[in-house]
Amino acid sequence: MTAAGADPGTWPGSPVELYARQDALARARPPAWRAQPRPLVAGCFAAFPHGLTGPGAAGDPVWAGAALYRGKRCHGRATVTGTAGWRYEPGHLALRVGPILESVVLALPNSPDVLLVDATGRDHPRRCGLALHLGAVLGLPTIGVTHRPLLASGPCPSDERGATSPLLHDGELVGHWLRMRAGRRPVAVHAAWRTDADTAARVVLGTGHHRTPGPVREARRLARQARQARATNASP
Repeated sequence: MTAAGADPGTWPGSPVELYARQDALARARPPAWRAQPRPLVAGCFAAFPHGLTGPGAAGDPVWAGAALYRGKRCHGRATVTGTAGWRYEPGHLALRVGPILESVVLALPNSPDVLLVDATGRDHPRRCGLALHLGAVLGLPTIGVTHRPLLASGPCPSDERGATSPLLHDGELVGHWLRMRAGRRPVAVHAAWRTDADTAARVVLGTGHHRTPGPVREARRLARQARQARATNASP
């Protein structure tokens, strides 16, 4: 998989390198992706050790999961174990888990049409969150899905499935609040690599009725299962 519209190179190794890469990717204008009916949708997720507090550090253990779905049917799963490349800082998530998420997506049996990432996209100080950065590296359209925005803000949508409301950052539409089910809190869906806010909302809504989209839910389960297996094997 290779990026279209920019040369992402390898993952950066320092904040200075990251800022330059983020600025370049934010300026890139790759061709827009338009979802076909019933796209092959993947999700990825990174889990850290139980009890880890604070920003953590480079070298923290990480368990990554990825799952591939068409509609409600799972077409593939993958897990990868590795270590974090950086401590956690807002806007620096690519340094911490970018490479391992790339690895777990590449471990899937087939390439997805679009990838859902537990991270932001254009909702970012340099308009390039991990969801966008990962898509550029993999050459895949991506959508961010988070429980809350990073910098953007907007009113909550009405209490009905499929309701949306805009998330704006400095006046730019960078995503939507999306209500997956009436009576449940909305999720923030983010425009990322080759996707806009409206496309992001339509794709995520098509993944089911759970607040967390099915591919990301399964990826999260796989990552946590791998973490638990490691803890069990390490017990005396």
